[in-house]
Amino acid sequence: MLNKKSGVIMLLLLMVVAVLAGCSSAEKKDKVKLAYVAWDSEIASTNVVKEVLESKLGLEVEMLQVDAGPMWAGIADGSADAMVAAWLPGTHASYIEKYGKDIEDLGANLEGTKIGLAVPTYMDINSIEDLSNDTTGATLDHKIIGIEPGAGIMMASEKALAEYGLSDYTLVESSSAAMAQELKKAYDNNESIVVTGWTPHWMFANMDLKYLEDPKGVYGGDEQIHTMVRKGLNKDMPKMYKFMDQFQWTPEDMATVMVAIQGGQSPEEAAKVWVDGNPDKVNEWLAGIE
Repeated sequence: MLNKKSGVIMLLLLMVVAVLAGCSSAEKKDKVKLAYVAWDSEIASTNVVKEVLESKLGLEVEMLQVDAGPMWAGIADGSADAMVAAWLPGTHASYIEKYGKDIEDLGANLEGTKIGLAVPTYMDINSIEDLSNDTTGATLDHKIIGIEPGAGIMMASEKALAEYGLSDYTLVESSSAAMAQELKKAYDNNESIVVTGWTPHWMFANMDLKYLEDPKGVYGGDEQIHTMVRKGLNKDMPKMYKFMDQFQWTPEDMATVMVAIQGGQSPEEAAKVWVDGNPDKVNEWLAGIE
């Protein structure tokens, strides 16, 4: 009788363990996946988000570096959980039109961004229209140094070439890092150069640059950077969702991280230094999260 009773107790214990294990497995979430493009601004913001998710919320984060199109597609199909790199309303207009119904827009995380064609202030041109001058074109070798193909600013720049009759110019595809390197080299040698530019960006903090006026309004006005998450994130990861919804900072905040990275710190180190040095703002992002 005792053996039978012991067997029943053992069976019940095994059932409890199995149930608890099942609950643990059900509650265990996959690592958080953050999609981003390798622009200096988005490297800064995504690493700050990663640092908070890991150090404050105890989540494991995987960063997915992709081009703009796959970044949006990844949020839409759920292969990525979130991104803080949606430039709206203009730069990523085509992506929001294509994927907007399949993602959740949590609103702006940064106000007051801008895109356009940028040149060093020592250059004696002030408008995109000035690029049609034969002498200016020859000085520039009829080249505009761009970034990754498919980026919103590249699509806008292709349109600008058409709108301003600059068919003799080539929009050079490269990367944001390669563009900045070419700009810095030309700047140090006081040479002429035109690049696809955007703010916030460390290059405006480290060099005297100006945007070329855009009388046709091809590049639009000031923009915002939005946070986008996959549908269902609120249900699956409510703490992460609330933090992402409350994440908001300023161009000055972002510039601090970007300049630190440009100065030699790793993106992870620069993000940690900024998060540790701004507890009040980080606490605002985490308000209401247990």
